[in-house]
Amino acid sequence: MPKIAFLGAGNMAAAMIDGLLAKKTPAADLACFTASGKTAAPLAARTGIAHAHSVDELLAGADTLVVAFKPQHLASADPKLATLTAGKLVLSVLAGKKLATLAKSFPHARAVVRTMPNTPGSIGAGMTGWCVAAPLNASDRVLVGNLLGALGRAVEIPESQMDALTAVSGSGPAYLFEFAAALRDAGTAAGLAPDTANTLAIETLLGAASLLAARQIEPEKLRDAVTSPNGVTFAGLQRMAARDFRGLVRETVLAAKARSEELSHDS
Repeated sequence: MPKIAFLGAGNMAAAMIDGLLAKKTPAADLACFTASGKTAAPLAARTGIAHAHSVDELLAGADTLVVAFKPQHLASADPKLATLTAGKLVLSVLAGKKLATLAKSFPHARAVVRTMPNTPGSIGAGMTGWCVAAPLNASDRVLVGNLLGALGRAVEIPESQMDALTAVSGSGPAYLFEFAAALRDAGTAAGLAPDTANTLAIETLLGAASLLAARQIEPEKLRDAVTSPNGVTFAGLQRMAARDFRGLVRETVLAAKARSEELSHDS
């Protein structure tokens, strides 16, 4: 794999680097840089990758740049990046930054890729959506697949669908964490010890998600397999239906999508 440079050394950069190293990518082919060095130095020390001390050093000999700093810092990024990334693949993990905006910052890149990873990528179980303005060549598609594969699974979509993807998989872990907390609290209200309720909530969600992924069938079919007519599960599902649980989830996703559209309107 050609040299990959990471501009930024936060959680997402660290997750991608850890994933690449776990897949036996040589540490010598990776480098990171931050202006302060406060996160780059310890990341380099922990992983054995190179710690660059300038953007010039970072991009010297690099084929690919992963842009992984805070999205609001794009406007004040080093203007030298425009020339230093000439002919290189640029992959952005900056939330809300559109391809047109990225193209202005990296006008001479051979290709610019916009991505939207989610937090489970920190343990290699992420879901990332990505898009490009123009089709990638075969080798760049493989490279993007390797980079995003370090975080988990990835799916290419049109940029017009990125706000919807952000609302579902980008924000989705937060919805699940909130449901886990609600299930824990409900278990406590039903008489369980708090620690027991917490363990039951986590393990039940983990097992159910694993079963859903393993069976590769509609979730309704698995739901029905658990539900006896007029039984215990049926009673709980009836209450969810009465309170329009699916409608609430739909409203949640659409509200998140609308906010994503607002934030990315000028990005």
